[in-house]
Amino acid sequence: MEQWAGTIFYMAVFLAILYFLMIRPQQKQQKRRQEMLNSLKVDDRVVLAGGIHGRITKIKDRTMMVRIADKVEVEVDKAGVAYVPGQGE
Repeated sequence: MEQWAGTIFYMAVFLAILYFLMIRPQQKQQKRRQEMLNSLKVDDRVVLAGGIHGRITKIKDRTMMVRIADKVEVEVDKAGVAYVPGQGE
């Protein structure tokens, strides 16, 4: 019976370490990313996942229009935004 108690104890310690080193930081990162995506507004500068820099011109539900050059706008999914320069990069 003592063997099982030790095994259960080590398993609980392992799961706690796994939670604090992997799961919790990932949840924090996802929360920060979602907050960043929710705070996007027209005229913000963004960097897309492909490395393209642009400025938001119009925001829809799941997509947005981004001006990447004079008279050149592309429609991208909000999830395609890698980061907003100057905002916690």
